[in-house]
Amino acid sequence: MIYFDTAATSLYKPASVARAMTEALRRCASSGRGAYQSAMLAAEKLFECRELAAGMFKASGPENVVFTLNTTHALNIAVNSLVKPGSRVVMSGFEHNSAARPVYARTEDHIIAGRKLFDAEDTLESFERALKGADCCICTYVSNVFGYILPIYEIAELCRAYSVPLIVDASQAAGLLPVDMQRLDAAFIAMPGHKSLMGPQGTGILLCREASEPLMYGGSGSDSRSKTMPALLPDAYEAGTHNVCGIAGLTEGLRFIQKTGIERIFKHETELLTELADELGAEEGIELFYAGPGRQSGVLSLRCDKYDCESLAALLSARGICVRAGLHCAPLAHESTGTADTGTLRISFSPFNSREQLRQLGKILKELIS
Repeated sequence: MIYFDTAATSLYKPASVARAMTEALRRCASSGRGAYQSAMLAAEKLFECRELAAGMFKASGPENVVFTLNTTHALNIAVNSLVKPGSRVVMSGFEHNSAARPVYARTEDHIIAGRKLFDAEDTLESFERALKGADCCICTYVSNVFGYILPIYEIAELCRAYSVPLIVDASQAAGLLPVDMQRLDAAFIAMPGHKSLMGPQGTGILLCREASEPLMYGGSGSDSRSKTMPALLPDAYEAGTHNVCGIAGLTEGLRFIQKTGIERIFKHETELLTELADELGAEEGIELFYAGPGRQSGVLSLRCDKYDCESLAALLSARGICVRAGLHCAPLAHESTGTADTGTLRISFSPFNSREQLRQLGKILKELIS
């Protein structure tokens, strides 16, 4: 089996991730629920991950790193904190449902800005028009469908100029591109542990500037006499028992990213992307959504004349190639690019994918399409 679906979840991971999870399963109890050794060890594991993440993503401190189940959970916390009924929210035309649906549930006043694929200038012009009078801005850093790297730092500057709080969905950027909370000055930045951060499923991170309205209520291991959640981070957003095993694995994923370097990982993935795009670009009957080297992350979407996307993905699966087809939980992105009726076949790369695997993918694709 050859896996090209890291944009959904990373299947290939550093061996240290599984080892850390197994060790935590055997040795760690619940953090904040006792002063005995196994409970204290769990607390140490959590702090270790918070400290590492705070340094990597330039959060103000470890307490500003909140653990979540995934990006969807993180974005729901962020939207619940900032968006009220009647709030005007600006979103990009490439948002995932994990960002869009919480907004739709909270307010009917939402503006879609920046709908031209791979056009940063149009995106910025559209956001500047839309942000005047807005109450909140939600923007993905990288499109999960097309790999389009949105001008997130310039959008953040516009948000500051118009005093609009910013929520960043860094699902496809964390582990590949610089995520700097201080420079973005975002209210919240959400990211999954299980994609390019190489952690396990069931882990996520929400970087928070400050605490606001909790999404969930329950035990926090602190201030137990109070009838409300603690007002301080991270406890305000962390009701219930932590996924200590998952967080221990995520720590090792973060260490792998830190040791390898995001520049090196991004270079490897975009080299694979460029090589495949160059190979398939000469084939008749294929439509590639490709912007050129350095303008998109390690994600390539395509359509072909001979097969619908789901059928082509099924044929590749029968040959041992794992990709994703359809709307990728991002109908806004497909509406923006005119692919809503067909979806696309998405190929997404990993630091563990090799050129030999790429050659096999290219060969099989050309055989099927020709």
